[in-house]
Amino acid sequence: MKVALTPGAPADIRIAADEALANRLEKISMGERLSLAHRASERIARALLLDSETRIVRAALENPRLTEASIIKALMRRNSSSAFVEAVCRHSKWSPRREIRMALLRNEKTPLARALELSRSLPVTLVRESLHGSRLPTNVKSYVLQDLAKRSGSNGRS
Repeated sequence: MKVALTPGAPADIRIAADEALANRLEKISMGERLSLAHRASERIARALLLDSETRIVRAALENPRLTEASIIKALMRRNSSSAFVEAVCRHSKWSPRREIRMALLRNEKTPLARALELSRSLPVTLVRESLHGSRLPTNVKSYVLQDLAKRSGSNGRS
């Protein structure tokens, strides 16, 4: 990790160090993964977003090197965990961001109550765009669309 984070290290060395570490993540103890989640490079933090341990996912979300694009990419993966989706939904830094909210509306593990809340926080056109190709369960998508129809009809926004 230190090699990968050394500013003076050549880029190819940093990338190789990151790759070596990423390939070993499954074999590393939970305590070491937790430490990496807090302090490692963006690439390692992104990989740890998909960890099975909720504590590690939450720590990775706090990593200062993590980017919005990395979170969106992880949300779009089919193997993203419910714990990860829930953690993003509740995160004070990431959940208010428009692109994150749109990605959450596309993820099948976003809970109904949160999907409704997210849809109400976005303009109608963005919600429709997010639901197009969304993997939300049919019943959740249906509730969101019904709520959207009520909202569109009552205030004239589209």
